[in-house]
Amino acid sequence: MTISVKKGIFAGLAIIALILWIVSIWWGFPPAAYDVKAKALTAAKINNHKIVPGYTTTTTLIDVTSWLIEKPGGFFSNDVTPPGLFMDNMPAFEYGALEQIRDLSLAMRLDFSRSPTQTTGDNDLEKAQEKINTSHKNWALPSAEKEYRQAIASLLYYRTRLVANNQTDAQFYTRADNLSAWLSAVEKRLASLSQRLSSSVGQDNDNSALSADPATETAQRMQIKTPWFQIDDVFYESRGATWALLHFLKAVEVDFADVLEKKNAQVSLKKIIKDLESTQAVIWSPIILNGSGFGLLANHSLVMADYVSRANTALIDLRLLLGQG
Repeated sequence: MTISVKKGIFAGLAIIALILWIVSIWWGFPPAAYDVKAKALTAAKINNHKIVPGYTTTTTLIDVTSWLIEKPGGFFSNDVTPPGLFMDNMPAFEYGALEQIRDLSLAMRLDFSRSPTQTTGDNDLEKAQEKINTSHKNWALPSAEKEYRQAIASLLYYRTRLVANNQTDAQFYTRADNLSAWLSAVEKRLASLSQRLSSSVGQDNDNSALSADPATETAQRMQIKTPWFQIDDVFYESRGATWALLHFLKAVEVDFADVLEKKNAQVSLKKIIKDLESTQAVIWSPIILNGSGFGLLANHSLVMADYVSRANTALIDLRLLLGQG
């Protein structure tokens, strides 16, 4: 092989690598927040639907799930070819959003669509919740994308039946206990995310698993720290989760307006939404920084943890308000 041929091959590979890098940057752009109420009104106009309780929440769930598989580049979590194979931030973002989608799908199936005395669930919501729980790593037989599309189809059927407003058909109950049940699951998610984000700098905690052992006089100290190569993954997972949750809570603000007003809980919900909006601010650094204390470098994980923790505190207050009288 001559030197000129080798140079040509090297140049070709370099060009391919550059193209893949540019494409990965384009595909890796995070989604912007949008007006869920306006999106629901547009969907209702296109489908000749009327807005009924639950329409905005269902539409938002459909839209956020659709984003997973319809965004530029499609779904990355199960990619086995470049450039998706080498991307980790967007798959982490997808997983964070997917966890929120799964929680809301379960709440739709078990709580929002059932009356207190109802024992049978909605068939379409059961199908959707089952399909959306398909592993995000599946790339064939069946692929995650195929299962998620079927989940979206079931949600669309449910929404169509919901608009009929027939007492024997699809229902959406805007009760305080229904909303509180879903928020309880959200609270656990946010608490976990906050702890994992804070662990970017390491924390000395008691090993509670040993403290209950009679043979152990005191709980042993252990350091919990996120490995440096996972810091950006945890950050983007949190960003994806808060992005999805932000839109779901905006939808809840519309559908549960009467309940929130009755419980005087609008202010608490708006505070949560404001903190979640802050988690979606533009990141000006090309990498996720992991400074400590008051050093020269910022710590993006701790900033995110602060917003998530504040949102979770306000969420606890909201649940207390919903449980009153």
